[in-house]
Amino acid sequence: MSQTFDFTSYNNIKRLSENELAELWQKYFNDRTDKDARDALIVQYIYLIRYVVGRVKVTLPATIAIEDIAGYGVEGLINAIERYSPQKNTRFETYALIRIRGAILDRIRSQDFLPRSVRRKIKDIKETQEDLKQQLGRMPTTNEVAEALDMDPEKVTQIMSEDLTITSIYDKKGNNEDSVEIIDTIQDTNKLTPHEEMEEKNVKQELEKALKRLPERERIIMVLYYQENMTLKEIGTAIGMSESRICQLHAQAIMKLKNILSETRTSRLRQSIV
Repeated sequence: MSQTFDFTSYNNIKRLSENELAELWQKYFNDRTDKDARDALIVQYIYLIRYVVGRVKVTLPATIAIEDIAGYGVEGLINAIERYSPQKNTRFETYALIRIRGAILDRIRSQDFLPRSVRRKIKDIKETQEDLKQQLGRMPTTNEVAEALDMDPEKVTQIMSEDLTITSIYDKKGNNEDSVEIIDTIQDTNKLTPHEEMEEKNVKQELEKALKRLPERERIIMVLYYQENMTLKEIGTAIGMSESRICQLHAQAIMKLKNILSETRTSRLRQSIV
């Protein structure tokens, strides 16, 4: 059974300061059975679920309820809190976003949200498409399929739009022992040369070092903005600051990074920060 959370109550949550949050984490690390501490952490990071749900829902059919998606997200957040350790050398927000999104997609893939009546209509449309394809020697148009089924073309389009299959790039193609994962069949047109890969690795290392020299608040803003694709407004809401202040801190962080990295001669690094 999935967990639920009322996002409308989010604005009423008292946000803890960085020190208070650190103390709460330490309390939980000291006693992983402390359910009160765990629940308090869930409340503090519930905004991460709202962020993921807002981006996942646009790719899903209307038959999947937002409440269900949010519930699966809560399961992912709980899992992230229970598994997280400071030794992972990853900020909890980054770790949790991956867990939340993964939990949502895994649960959606494991269930069929379409009513039987809709699934039956989808089957009829597909069978008609195949029959017409054999007759015409080409893929039939929507109008031709609709005419064969005595349906409106708009209705055919609407029904077929509900036929969603969420495929993992790690699913296998075929059922025999020689089956390969889908990811192995995708051509990477942007594959770097060994020299470029080494340079890219050096760039990431330099950026990581530079980020560590930023003040904690500015570092959080950079991570949320560039790695998690949150808007400045969303970041402001998450850490309890105005959008204009977040914008100012973001600009300051950019300037500081440019100064920190000014000593490097790596052209790719200079381009990345510009």
